Amino acid sequence: MPRKPKGRPIDGWLVIDKPSGMTSTDVVNAVKRSLGAQKVGHGGTLDPLATGVLPLALGVGTKTVPYAMDGTKEYRFTLRFGEARDSDDADGAVTATSEVRPSDEQIRAALPAFTGLIMQVPPRYSAVKIAGERAYDLARSGAEVELAARPAQVDRFELVERPDADTAVFAVESGKGVYMRSLARDLALALGTVGHVAALRRKRVGPFTEDRAVSLDKLLSLGQEPAALSLVLPVETALADIPALALTGEEAARLTNGQALSLVPFLSRMPQDADPDGGLVRVMAGGKALALGRLGEGMLHPVRLLSHAV
Repeated sequence: MPRKPKGRPIDGWLVIDKPSGMTSTDVVNAVKRSLGAQKVGHGGTLDPLATGVLPLALGVGTKTVPYAMDGTKEYRFTLRFGEARDSDDADGAVTATSEVRPSDEQIRAALPAFTGLIMQVPPRYSAVKIAGERAYDLARSGAEVELAARPAQVDRFELVERPDADTAVFAVESGKGVYMRSLARDLALALGTVGHVAALRRKRVGPFTEDRAVSLDKLLSLGQEPAALSLVLPVETALADIPALALTGEEAARLTNGQALSLVPFLSRMPQDADPDGGLVRVMAGGKALALGRLGEGMLHPVRLLSHAV
């Protein structure tokens, strides 16, 4: 007989404003203990130095993590020129120095080479796996870490402020898997100097924005009070960019049993932005997100069950 999970079954998403100095896993563990939740996971790791939007998935919400992480991410980071660090941020040890300080014009001229689809080598201290081991674990053990370049989509990379000759502040919009530490490191090298990230804040992850974020201290202070649960967003928040298709109770029951459904009865209900040739839809029933389905060959195929038919 399977063991019953410990804790309360809470489904949805919490958007935490992560404080500096904590790992994403630290935040997950603190929130799980405070809410007494059965299951909590994070959507997109933030480095210990970083602050900002850290979406946490609870219960059924964990099934929607991959879809939320496909959304655009927005960052603001400070690049400090003159020192390279082994972690590519201020938490690492200095590995090289330079007296070169680029001008604003030089910086702006270099940015187009780092915009669009680029090839990027992740930092040595990252969660990328090498032969089954995390790169950061290998780096901390003193092993040589060589990571291959991988495609990275950078939609916007803009110089927004120059506090002094040693520092520059940038705004970035990117796809998933883009490392701000690598952008900072590589930009500095392209400008004939070295540098690292001195400060980093994530402002958005897909539908989860900074204005929805709650401080970790505030959440922890509420404990298991009803006010804490009022901060939990619905599971379907992570799927806001996916077209919604409403089903009847009978249709929902068939879909949750694994049946593919003909699209003919749905034609009048089909959202205009749905792609009938392989597109994903958010299947709704009784006002709740029931499942994710894929359209194709005149049928609706169940992809991921999110809740039981109502």
